[in-house]
Formats: sequence, structure tokens, C-alpha cells
Amino acid sequence: MPSIHPTAIIEEGARVAYDVVIGPYCVIGPNVTLEKGVTLKGHVWIEGHTTLHEGVTIYPGAVIGTKTQDKKFQGEKTFVDIGKNTEIRECCTINSSCQEGTTVKVGENCLLMAYCHVAHNCEVGNDVIMSNNATLAGHVIVEDHVVIGGLSGVHQFCRIGRHAMVGGMSRISHDIPPFTIGGGMPYRLGGLNLIGLKRRGIPLQTRKLLAAAFRLLYRSGLGVKDALQAIEATVEPIEEVVQFLQFCRASKRGLIGLTQEEIVVEQKEEETAKQALAPA
Repeated sequence: MPSIHPTAIIEEGARVAYDVVIGPYCVIGPNVTLEKGVTLKGHVWIEGHTTLHEGVTIYPGAVIGTKTQDKKFQGEKTFVDIGKNTEIRECCTINSSCQEGTTVKVGENCLLMAYCHVAHNCEVGNDVIMSNNATLAGHVIVEDHVVIGGLSGVHQFCRIGRHAMVGGMSRISHDIPPFTIGGGMPYRLGGLNLIGLKRRGIPLQTRKLLAAAFRLLYRSGLGVKDALQAIEATVEPIEEVVQFLQFCRASKRGLIGLTQEEIVVEQKEEETAKQALAPA
């Protein structure tokens, strides 16, 4: 049987695995699923259509699955999904999503330290670390193995690429390419996240190729379009380099550290070229 403190409130309809531990004064809503090995330390509030997968641990004061803070919300059915073995520390908040059938996702083996916030329509990958008071606005995508330093804020619709490391007290207003390290206000990229890549077992040759790609994009003086073409033409297309290119080309908010004026000019040039080729 689950270990449930007598002061905890489990509403009818909640699904609780046989070995779940629920501490004092927790409140579990009727549409919540707690899979095996979940531990709620106490004073945890979980509501909405929320699923905590195997081995999740949540510390006191955390609030999960509550209504989005997006004013466009009209009562749609939305979801929260927390991956296996993720640890959510004191007073974190993870809101539910906005728009029918959408899900806020936090991946497996993540660590969200105290007072972190994950807003509506966010997707957090596996093995992500968010340090104390790191916050994600709506529609943010954080890929696998990212580290976000404390007191950092990420603007809505931004993306942070895999293996990136964000320094503490940073303001992220544009997309951060994968495998990079940086921080500050304004945000400055320092290069590759070399220590993180080494710890993840990324080979030296791969790191060299990624460094070449980074230099072409950020240190060559080329425009974004030309730099990406140069990377494609001159850097061996191993998996990581291809991921770097794909991430940069998919950017809608623009890449951090590159001027918006440059990006807008290139977008206008592309649009003009398309119009010139269009049939009369």
C-alpha cells in the first residue's frame, strides 16, 4: 500500500501507485497520476491532468499543474508530464498548458532547484539542470543536457540548444545555439561548453569541428546565411554539426549574440528573392 500521511488529501479519481510516498499536507487532484516510486515530501500541491512518472521526487512548497497564467486560457483540457527520476525542489511552480490538448513537459533525470518556474507550453528535455530561481516563460524549449544558472530568465518562445550552459543572472531573449556557453545581461557567448562536452564524453575531434562551426558563425564577420552556408561547405557534417546547423536555421526569434538588424535584413533579402521568382 502507498505510504500516505493522514493529513494528506487525495481526491477521488487520482491514480496512485502501490509504493508512492505522500508526506503531510499534500493535496492531490482527481486527474493526477502518480506512478511507482514517486515521493512527495510534504506540503505539495498537484492538480490538473498531471502525470508524475516513476521515481519523481518533489520537495515541500512545490505547486504542479495549476492553471496557466496566460490570459488567453479559456478552460481547455491541457496536461503536465514530468519524466522519470526528475527531482523538483522547494517551492517550484510548473503551470499547465494553454490550448486544447497541449502539454507542458519536463524530461527524465532533471533537477529543478528551489523556486524555479516552468510556464505554459514549455518543453524541457532530459538531464536538464535549472538552478535556483531560473524561470521559463511560455512556449520555451530547452533541449537535453542544458544547464541554466540561477536567477536567469528566458523570454517566451526562445529555445536553448542541447548541451548549452547558461550562466547565472542571465537574460535570454533569443535562441541559444547548442553546445555553447555564455551568460550575462546582455548575453555574451564565450564559445563552446567544453567542460560540459568533455563530461558527456563528446570526443576531441567532434569538439574541434563544433569549434570551427562556432567560429564561422560568430567570429568570421559573415552574415548568418553566409556563415551557415560556409559551415555546410567546409565543416565535416557529423551528427553534432548537422544539429548545430538545423537549430540555427530553424530559429524564429533570431540567434543570441547576433544583431537583430542583420537577421531582419537577411530575411527581407530572402523575401525579395522569392517575390522576384514568383510568376507574374
